[in-house]
Amino acid sequence: MPAATGVAEAAAVLRSGGLVAFPTETVYGLGANALDGHAAARIFAAKARPSFDPLITHLADPADLTGLVGAVPPTVAALAERFWPGPLTLIVDRPPVVPPIVTSGLPTMAVRVPDHPVARELIRAAGVPVAAPSANRFGMLSPTRAEHVVAGLGDAVDLIVDGGPTRCGIESTIVDARGDRPVVLRLGSLPVEALVEAVGPVEVRQGSSGRPVAPGTLAAHYAPRTPLRVVTPPVPGRADDDTRGYLALRDRPAGAYRAVEVLSPDGDLTVAAARLFDALHRLDATGVAEILAERVPDTGLGRAINDRLGRAAATWHEQG
Repeated sequence: MPAATGVAEAAAVLRSGGLVAFPTETVYGLGANALDGHAAARIFAAKARPSFDPLITHLADPADLTGLVGAVPPTVAALAERFWPGPLTLIVDRPPVVPPIVTSGLPTMAVRVPDHPVARELIRAAGVPVAAPSANRFGMLSPTRAEHVVAGLGDAVDLIVDGGPTRCGIESTIVDARGDRPVVLRLGSLPVEALVEAVGPVEVRQGSSGRPVAPGTLAAHYAPRTPLRVVTPPVPGRADDDTRGYLALRDRPAGAYRAVEVLSPDGDLTVAAARLFDALHRLDATGVAEILAERVPDTGLGRAINDRLGRAAATWHEQG
């Protein structure tokens, strides 16, 4: 349903235990009432998501955090005040009112306030916090358009609110700031440099080979159906280039590739991040045998882009 007319109905679906896909500034989320364990279980079933991978709980307003969890550590509060609403997820202690299934049994909870008017209006209208991972099959490309949700999940979703393409295009940055030094558990749409400017030095821990301590941190994730390989340009041409796709940052490659997507002709990493998953969805739909994806400069949002490409490539490396 269009966002202009669908929010009230979507809120009713959430209150009744249903699943709603909705836009945020990062990617589309698959939402359920975070206080309803049966509704949260439907998220795991719809996505074929393993029960050990926790969900992010979304709030309508920053002030809702203390109402849900009580007192929060000073650095968590400072980051929330500085970056909410926005693409920052913070780790807090799980309150008893949130069922353990939402946090995969962890004593902690990932929470954020999205910076999207439709998302916040929906959560506010529902009157409950909303647990919402990305609205896609587990491990696959995240959706940045409503049509991506339709193609990936179909009838597993009770209602999809179409708010157009998302602005950031990459998931939120996840930070555990409960201790002496904030720890970045997942790179995302809020650059590490912005965190450092706000609170000083941070530690970055990328990926997880065991049980995740935060959502979206498995080493292999965010993958297209087509095998993907990360490359550093220039890439020598091959006779089989006409069977392959190519994801470039700014310049089209020299080879005769069947399909090419350029993220940003100006090399703007913010634009590149916003277009990343959409471009990979298009390449994935062309039927190419392999996708070559350029590594981008590893600064700012480039770190998050490289993180997603590396996890996508790791999916195919593990299968190979």
